[in-house]
Amino acid sequence: MAPLASKILDSLTILMMCTTALVSAARALPPLEQQAGALLAWKASLSQQSQDALRSWRNISAPCRWQGIRCGGGRPVIAAISLPRMRLRGTLESLDFSALRTLVSLDLSHNELAGSIPVNIKLLKELHALLLHDNLIRGSIPPVLANLTKLRLLMLHDNQVSGEIPRQIGEMGNLVSLNLSNNYLVGPIPCEIGHLKHLLKLDLSRNDLSGPVSFSPVNLENINMLSLSRNNLSGPIPKDIVKFFNLQHLDISQNNFSGSIPSNIGNLTKLTTLYLYHNQLSGHIPRELGYLVILEDLRLNNNTLSGSFPSNLWNLTKLTTLHLNFNQFSGHNPQEIGELMNLEMFGVSLNNLSGALPSDLCVGGRLQFLTANGNNLVGPLPTSLLSCKSLVKLCLEGNQLQGDISKMGLHPNLVYVDISSNKLFGQLSHRWGECYKLTMLRASNNNITGVIPPSIGQLSQLGILDVSANKLEGQIPLGIGNLTVLFNLSLSNNLLEGSIPKDIGSLNNLEYLDLSSNNLSGMIQGSIEHCLKLHFLNLSHNRLNGSIPIKLEMLVNLQELLDLSDNSFASVIPSQLGGLSMLEILNLSHNALKGSIPPSFQRMFSLLSIDVSFNKLEGSVPQSRLFEEAPIEWFMQNKQLCGVVKGLPPCDLTESGGRKKKPRAILLAIIPVVVSFQFIMALVSLQCKRRKRKVECANELQQTKLFAIWNFHGGDMYRQIVDATENFSDAHCIGIGSSGSVYRAQLPTCEIAVKKIHTIEEEELFNREIDALMHIRHRNIVKLFGYCSATKQRFLLYEYMERGSLAASLRTKETAIELDWTRRLNIVQDVAHVLSYMRHDCFAPIVHRDITSNNILLDLEFRACISDFGVAKILDVDGSNCTRLAGTKGYLAPELAYTTRVTEKCDIYSFGVLVLELFMGHHPGDFLSSLSSMDKKSTIPKYLLDTRLPLPKAEIANEIFKVIAIAVRCIEPDPLHRPTMQDAIKVFSADEGASNLDYLHTEIIIPACGFECS
Repeated sequence: MAPLASKILDSLTILMMCTTALVSAARALPPLEQQAGALLAWKASLSQQSQDALRSWRNISAPCRWQGIRCGGGRPVIAAISLPRMRLRGTLESLDFSALRTLVSLDLSHNELAGSIPVNIKLLKELHALLLHDNLIRGSIPPVLANLTKLRLLMLHDNQVSGEIPRQIGEMGNLVSLNLSNNYLVGPIPCEIGHLKHLLKLDLSRNDLSGPVSFSPVNLENINMLSLSRNNLSGPIPKDIVKFFNLQHLDISQNNFSGSIPSNIGNLTKLTTLYLYHNQLSGHIPRELGYLVILEDLRLNNNTLSGSFPSNLWNLTKLTTLHLNFNQFSGHNPQEIGELMNLEMFGVSLNNLSGALPSDLCVGGRLQFLTANGNNLVGPLPTSLLSCKSLVKLCLEGNQLQGDISKMGLHPNLVYVDISSNKLFGQLSHRWGECYKLTMLRASNNNITGVIPPSIGQLSQLGILDVSANKLEGQIPLGIGNLTVLFNLSLSNNLLEGSIPKDIGSLNNLEYLDLSSNNLSGMIQGSIEHCLKLHFLNLSHNRLNGSIPIKLEMLVNLQELLDLSDNSFASVIPSQLGGLSMLEILNLSHNALKGSIPPSFQRMFSLLSIDVSFNKLEGSVPQSRLFEEAPIEWFMQNKQLCGVVKGLPPCDLTESGGRKKKPRAILLAIIPVVVSFQFIMALVSLQCKRRKRKVECANELQQTKLFAIWNFHGGDMYRQIVDATENFSDAHCIGIGSSGSVYRAQLPTCEIAVKKIHTIEEEELFNREIDALMHIRHRNIVKLFGYCSATKQRFLLYEYMERGSLAASLRTKETAIELDWTRRLNIVQDVAHVLSYMRHDCFAPIVHRDITSNNILLDLEFRACISDFGVAKILDVDGSNCTRLAGTKGYLAPELAYTTRVTEKCDIYSFGVLVLELFMGHHPGDFLSSLSSMDKKSTIPKYLLDTRLPLPKAEIANEIFKVIAIAVRCIEPDPLHRPTMQDAIKVFSADEGASNLDYLHTEIIIPACGFECS
């Protein structure tokens, strides 16, 4: 975004031109009425809403009184057209430029104009200012723009212009400002740009330009702003760039520049901003950089720069921002940093720095962001830092810092602090309770002593509290239950004692709780079981006793871990724990548990590990694949366990061998004769409004009594499916997924979709998908009619969705146009309601894990249904499908990059991506990847919408605005801040909004990328 001073300069330039620049127009001027007629004809080509906005354009004899029209020079001709932010919708094709040869300024910016730039614009030879930015203009930049030799301002940024930058642009010798940013331009930067000797501002950022920078700076001696960021430019930084003696702002970040920073960059003594970050630069920081004494913002992060810092770098006393993160700098952290009194942001994280932090680091009182994590820093925390009231973010983890932190906590503006994995000591001050803005406090892996101060309970915004691996003692403070937004609490590996406070049950948003390796005692009833969002619970290595609460069954979101090991629990294992269907690791070892392992555990299909060793258990272990393949170590040192686990004795037979063998013999005789399969009917009848053929199909399948394993109706149906697909021929295949192929089968009375599982070895996968789909009933989940489990084949029978996947519909223009705005809104509602049902209305909450446009199917009436239900979760059973576990790239929640945890918020994130894809018409990958580097964290709906459809009318635009606004909340980096699906539906259903508000141009705030330490 151009600086304010630049905008003022541009505005003054236009005003001056509009009033004084009509000096050399041709004698044969078109009459004013002819110019008015040309404008009225163009108005008639625009949308009705646009024509209403230009209602003053009526009297053909008095166009100088029309809105946005300026006549100049005392002559009866139109000199300027200024119609920014008028919501004009149409093209420039119908504008007769031949009648407007006297134009000096044309400003149609911030509208909804589409199409290309007409070639006839070359006729405006008196034009000084052409402002078409922030529209929907496509096509290439016409080379004939070079005919506009008087042009000084050319603003085409924030459009959809493509192709290469024409070489002829170098012929526009009077250009003062050229902005082509945020388009789809490709190819090299033409060297002819170097001929623009009057150029002051050049912005080519946010395109796809490539190759080296080769334009000559000889004639660009006046340029003061150059931005080439976010392209694919490569090669070394041109050494001639230092000849831009008047350059104040230089941004070549986020490219592929390599080599070293030119030493003569110190000649650019007027620089105030220098951005070289996110390139492949290497070598040392040149000493000459210290000559840029008025530099305010220096960012060299995310390169491979090395060596120590030049001593004169600290002469840059006007610096407010210094980012040196993610490099290979070494040596001592210079004490002279403290002399930068204006410094607000300082980052040196993930380097190889040693030594102590500068003692005067915050003497200036302005330091807000300090990131020095991942180095080898030693020594104490500086006194100036301990009392730095301006601090917002502090990241010092992963060093070897020592010293007393008892005086730390006088930070009223602190939002994020991570001082973990150091050698700090002292106590946590009660003053931490005054850091009311704090969202994260990590101080783990230190030598902190004393008690957890009760004042911590005053931090109403705290989301993460991790003080694990210290020497804290005393009890868990009661006030901790006041931290209602807390989602991560880790107090493990301390010396805490007493009971688990009941008010922990008030932490409704808690997802991660680790109290392990303390001296906690007593029972756990009445507290933890109320933390319904928990996915990780570790209470191991304490002195807890009594019984394992039956109410732990309420923790249906437990997935990553439930660890109660190394305590003194002496009850039976509650069978209700078998209802924790998402749980992956269960550890009950080293207790005094008695009785048997509940048979309900064989339904815990997600379970990867179960350790019940060193207890007093007896009886048979459950029969499932997990137990059959489990190592004996999980069950050793018990009273008398028996069963299928290798190493355990077989259980005693209660019946004679002969009586048990007879049914088995009969079964063995039947199997070679009859195809062994099972068809189980779906419990939900089809909706009445479905077509007659589908009703007949459902009736046939339901009337064929497929509940019996060996009945002949099932065998007949099996033969019909094999015949209809010609033994699953490729000719009938309509899709291939990660777990199976889908075939279209035309039965005598209907069509169905048959999903054939790839390998028969995936028995647990197959069973689990059936189990999930048979227990959910919703009109927007693809219907399961039944399944077949034959000797060599496994397949599922689904209703056939005629329009295929949403991704296929968006892929081509013809089918995308059929998905008008109303239908797309309805699809969002369909998906939102089914996700809400899965989370809030099922007996056990279900996470789909792979919400993508490929897994949303459409029927003839554009009803949307989720398919491939639960497959990603099923593939987690044997632990060998890690990539499949994560779902589909591009839809994955960011937290899955560092944790195996899967919660409903993962589906929420995928839903947000899906909604953006639906309204943009393509996957929003570029949009999502740009969020971290956006200067302004907002967007305008108009620039996101699928250009294959006409822009929506006001009422629909209001609905789309609400949907996109909730979608960007769904892609919040922090899962805690994402809405629930119920919240989203409330927003969709709310009947509110100002009728006169321009929703297509109303800004939507984009979620910040968080305060991660980088």
